[in-house]
Amino acid sequence: QVQLVESGGGLVQAGGSLRLSCAASGRIFSSYSVGWFRQAPGKEREFVAHITWSGSTADYIDSVQGRFMISRDNAKNTVYLQMNSLKPEDTAVYYCAAHRGYYAANARDYDYWGQGTQVTVTT
Repeated sequence: QVQLVESGGGLVQAGGSLRLSCAASGRIFSSYSVGWFRQAPGKEREFVAHITWSGSTADYIDSVQGRFMISRDNAKNTVYLQMNSLKPEDTAVYYCAAHRGYYAANARDYDYWGQGTQVTVTT
């Protein structure tokens, strides 16, 4: 079992930055790849970024490429999402999720989910 807890969300002006954290319980977290998803009101959950279990490979959707950076510290059982140059369209609840495979962008391929953290970007 892996339990995930997100933190770091908040209210920020457009152009600002936030760093989300996804803290995991369980001593085998380093064997899980992790993705960040987001869900805006009235919209479906959207894949945002992914990092492999070793941290060697990261992937992003086009709309956040160059602005967001995913990283992980397996010694701390934590995955981060650094979000820079935030835009109002980034407003959503952000979720981290974990899976045992190498790569996954589809939510149904994930085994464990956090409860989410709200990110609100104002103009």
